[in-house]
Parts: sequence; structure tokens; C-alpha cells
Amino acid sequence: MPEPGTVEDDPPRAADAVEPNEPALTEPINFEADQLAYDNESDTLVARGNVVLRSADRSVRANEVVWVRGEGRIYAVGNIRLVDESGNQLFTDAIELTDTFEAGAMSRLLIALRAGGRLAAQSAMRDEDGTIVLTDAAYTACAVTDAKGCDKNPSWRITAQRVRYDDDTSKVSFTGAMLELFGQRLLPLPGLTIRTDGGAETGFTNPNFRVTNVNGIEVSGDYYWRIADNKDLTLGAFVFSEVAPMASAHWRHLTEKGAYQITGYATASQRVSNFTGVTTTEESDPRGYLFANGRFQLDPAWSLTGSVRVASDRTFLRRYDLSRDDRLRSTINLERIDKNSYLSLAGWATQTLRINAEQGQIPVAVPAFDYRYNLDDPVMGGNLQLQANTLSLVRQEGQDTQRAFAGAQWDLRTLTDLGQVVTFTALARGDVYHTQNIEATETESYRGNEGFTGRAIALAAVDVEWPFVSEAFGGTQVLTPRVQFVASPPIRNLDVPNEDARAIDLEDSNLFALNRFNGYDRVEDGTRITWGVDWELTRPGLRLKTNVGQSYRLESENDLFPDGTGLSERVSDFVGRTEVRYRDFIQFTHRFRLDKDNLAVRRNEIDAAVGSKRTYVELGYLQLNRDITEVEDLQDREEVRAAARVAFGRKWSAFGSGVFNLTDKEDDPVFEPDGFEPIRTRLGIAYQDDCIEFGFTWRRDFITAGDAARGNSFQLSFALRNLGFN
Repeated sequence: MPEPGTVEDDPPRAADAVEPNEPALTEPINFEADQLAYDNESDTLVARGNVVLRSADRSVRANEVVWVRGEGRIYAVGNIRLVDESGNQLFTDAIELTDTFEAGAMSRLLIALRAGGRLAAQSAMRDEDGTIVLTDAAYTACAVTDAKGCDKNPSWRITAQRVRYDDDTSKVSFTGAMLELFGQRLLPLPGLTIRTDGGAETGFTNPNFRVTNVNGIEVSGDYYWRIADNKDLTLGAFVFSEVAPMASAHWRHLTEKGAYQITGYATASQRVSNFTGVTTTEESDPRGYLFANGRFQLDPAWSLTGSVRVASDRTFLRRYDLSRDDRLRSTINLERIDKNSYLSLAGWATQTLRINAEQGQIPVAVPAFDYRYNLDDPVMGGNLQLQANTLSLVRQEGQDTQRAFAGAQWDLRTLTDLGQVVTFTALARGDVYHTQNIEATETESYRGNEGFTGRAIALAAVDVEWPFVSEAFGGTQVLTPRVQFVASPPIRNLDVPNEDARAIDLEDSNLFALNRFNGYDRVEDGTRITWGVDWELTRPGLRLKTNVGQSYRLESENDLFPDGTGLSERVSDFVGRTEVRYRDFIQFTHRFRLDKDNLAVRRNEIDAAVGSKRTYVELGYLQLNRDITEVEDLQDREEVRAAARVAFGRKWSAFGSGVFNLTDKEDDPVFEPDGFEPIRTRLGIAYQDDCIEFGFTWRRDFITAGDAARGNSFQLSFALRNLGFN
């Protein structure tokens, strides 16, 4: 240790500099410096050259530091950087600190917040309550230097006469705040407060502006109330030039067991409930929407999940542009999951928003019970799963159905010496159904028998995959032929109702499924052989996958499948899928079904995206040409979806999208479309840099649904980084 008043080239650490008889600090301060001197009479430590002080999670770097230990004061000068325990950094020329690293007087300082953003001021002082008061300050979340390190003017900043920075509460409060955009003073921001830790703060948000054909000019804004770290409330108001105003509220709460949120909208206006566009009431009716959801983990095994979605009428959400859903589903589900079992006790109800649909025909499911158990020990070398399931569907003006079944499924997966993957499956199940008022169901094949009906199901399957791997085209290719054999005795399918297995269609995704129906009420019986071939090529930056397959039924007929599904005859249609991924530039997926007799396209689906993050083109196309006439769930249609964004300059972009119905009269004889009908189009322009976004969007809707009339809408969006403006 050096003698008092001396300087050493290789300085000691602070632990060596403190005298043994000195009182220890709550958090010791460690020193690093090129030179270190100590004056014993004044109890002062002087450090010079690359000085670093550390205490717990705080640190100070400076050219020179003087620590007057008797006063508990630290004075630092020259290229100072102070880092607090939250990671915020303070830069200044001169600063006074306590020995617990609490800042005092400062000049020409800059604070770089960990959550992003910078505060600069001519001077600052620590107030009596411990907060730092900055004078003639400015704040921005923009970068103030370019990629080469040269100074640049930020896109926006907030200037203020005084700013209070409370490190304990992580809050920065502004007095006399004014928003400057591209150097122009635009908007006063009274009462502005931000948080340095990235959290939200109570206050108003900037308003939104929109013009629609139905509601006229719309101005909306929110007040955000941060009640606690685990709960908040947002109150909103919408003012329109053509209709009455609307209020909204959004509540969020994080509890020890889980989280939930509740959102509501309320207004009063005349309603239109049909395609004629005629108002149904002369007086304004109360209208609104309620949405709530949440999930609670009651213990490691049990959880409760639920959601509620209810609207006052069928056109409210679309008229006020809150959602374009055509149905609202409310659910509740109590689940238990452990190592070997799964239990679900659920219920759900659906509100239809389709103008011509009957709410009385929509079922309510209470309860829906499902239990599955995997045996610990293998049975004949394979896995055995037991299942029990019940469902009750009740309608106000339609068929009621109750179902219960119990079953078991055994699976054995093995690898042969030749590399073949062989899977053996056996399934047995017993069903009991009870139905009432079957005449209310329009489609006869969905009804089943009135009263109680029993059904037995048995199924056995063998599935063989044989992958071949080799090098090809500078990468690795895998060719996998696959054959599946499934056998089941005749099943009383049409004697029971069909509630959950209506949308049957042969696809690549269900080609090798044991049951190609997507529910429990229909089970494919008979004996069939299915073949398929998968091919995959992988090389750096490129992945290509394709498959094709077909199914052959040994029996000549099966009345279970409607004509046009690709499964109604002994030999099925061809189905396949192709995927291409090239880096992050190209994504392409094509799914198809070809008629087995003439290779006519029965399903043609394309999803493609080409381009970078800023400039890209997306295309979606769907054509269903199945000629299914006896089932209303499987109508043909053809549509195309397109979207594009083109960047120009360094920060500007133009974008657009559209959805177009290409269905003609032959595909849809009910509504008789003309073969080209725009559904919705959008065009816009946007600006974006490192801290600001704004844009202008024009959208046109071509469909009138009640009082959600067709027409144009215009919206101006605006967002500042870290301030939550939009």
C-alpha cells in the first residue's frame, strides 16, 4: 500500500486504499485508475487517468475523481459516464456524487435510457426528494448519429423548460413540453411522463383520425391508467360526424394464478339488419360489443381457460371496423394435464353474425368432456391409450344431440433392418347417441335417427415408410415411398347425426389419416390401400419438399362421401403439395387435387411470397371445383388475394392489397356471382425511420352487410418510438 500522499503507477484497488479502522460502507466502492493518491489529513482520495468506480450494479468512469470520504462526496470531471443499476447511462463533463452514487450538480449532461431514448440538458441538480431536475432539456428516441458516427438531427424531439428524473420510480416528467417534428414545433404535450424502464405510464395517447363512408369523420383517443404493475385500465372515446359517439374500456389484470382482460364498446344508433339497407328502428338502440378472455394455472396440473365474445347485433363490429369475423365464439375449458393423462371439461356458444343465418340453428355445447390416459407399461410392445368422450349440443330451434363414447387405441412403431419405418395401429370404440327434433336439420345425411342409437367401431392399420437418403444437387435429398393399409368393418355412420365431421375433402394433410373426417361423428369404414411418395431436397439456403398420393378402396361403393369430395368412388383423386423455401426471399406453397379420370383440377391453392422485408409481393389463390351440390358446407368458390409493398428512397414505401371473388354462376348458383367481384382493396403510403412511423391509407369495401355499407375509408396513422403515439 502506498504512503499517504504518494502516487503509484500501478494503483491498488479500493479495498487496499481503505484504512482498516475506517467504517465500512453499505456497498464498498472499488477503484481502478492509472494514478492514485491519498491525503491522510483531509481523508481525500484522488484518482486520475481512466478512472473506474464500481459499487454493486453502479459504475462511474471519468478522467479524474476526487473522493472526500469525510463528507461522503465524490467529485468527477472529464468524459464522465455513470451507469445506474437499471442500465441507464449518464454522460456529463462534471458531476458531484454521494458515496452511494447519488448524483448531485451536473452540467451539459446526456442521459441514455436503457429502454431507448436520450435526455440532454444544459444543467441539472438533485432536488431534496432525490429526483434530478434538468433545465432546458430535450428528449428523443431517435439516433443522433449516423452509421459513420457523424451527428444528425433527430426526426423528432420533445423540448421542455424543466424535466424531473426520478431514478427510484423510473419516471421522467416534463414541464412545458413541446413536440418538434423535423425541426418544426407542432404540438404542446402538457403533463407528459415517460418511464426509463420501458414500462407504461398513466396519461393520454395521441388521437387517431379516420374518415369512413358510413360514420363520417372519426376522431378517437384513449386515456391509459396504470393502476399497478399488474393491472391497468384504458378508457377510450370515439367521436363521429355522422353518428353518435362511442365509448370503450379495456381492463387487464395479472394475478398470481394467471391473467385476464376485458374489453367493451358502447354506443347508440339506428340498426340495419338485412341486405336491403332499410333501418329497422326510427330511434337509436343501444349497441355494443364485449370481449373477455383469460387463463389461470390453478396448480401444476390444473388450468382454466375462457373467453367471451358477444355483440349487440350482427353488423356492429363491421360498421365500426372493429372486426370482420362472421361469428363470435365464447368458450370455457377446465383442463388437467399430467405425465400420462389429459382431461378437458369444456363448453362453448356461438353467436352468428351472418345476415341470413338463423341463430336458433347454432348449437350450444355444455358440457364437452374428453379424457385420455396412456398406460405406463407397453402392451405387446406398443403404446395403449384409453379415451372417454361426451358431448351435448342444444339448439333453440333445431336438432339436439347428445353423444358419449369410450375407446382404446394401440400403436406400435418399429424400424426394420432395411430401414423401413413400420407403424401398427388398432382401434376399438363404442358410441351412444341421443337425438331430438331431427326434422329441423335441412341436410338429411346430417340427421341420424331419432332417439337413442348405438354404434361400434373397429379399425386396424399398417403403415410403412421407406426413406432413401443421398447427395444431390449440392445438398441432401430424401425419397420416401409410403404405403398404408386400413381395414374396418361396416359402421352405422348414417344412423347417427353428423355434428362435427361435415367439411370432408380429400387433401394432402388427411391422405394417410386413419379417419379422413375431421371429427368423431363420421368414421371411414371399409378396406383401403393408400400410397404416396415424399421427396425433399435440402441445401444451404434452399429447401424443396413435394409429395403426391392416392387411395384405393377394395369395396366398390361408399355412400358416406358426397360426390365431388375425391373419395366417393373406389379410386380416389390425386392429391399433393409442394413447398419451396429460398433463404428469406422466396416462400411458395402449392396444394392440389386432380380428378383421377381426366386430371381436371378440383382443388388449386397457392400461397407465395417473394421479396425482402421492405419490398415484397404476396399472392394467394384458391379454386375449388368439386361440383358438390347436396351438402351446403362444401360450396365451390374461387378467389385471389394479393398484397405488395415497394420501398423507395431510404425511408418511404407504398403498399396495397386486395381480395377478389372470382366465383361464377356455375360454381355458386344461389348468389349467381359474375366471376369477378372485388371484396376489399387497400392502398397507402408510409414513412419509417429508426424512431417515427406515419402513413396514409385508403380502403374500399365492396360488400354491404346491413348498416356496414360499402364505400371508402381513409386513415392517418402516426407513431413515435417509446411514446406509444398512434
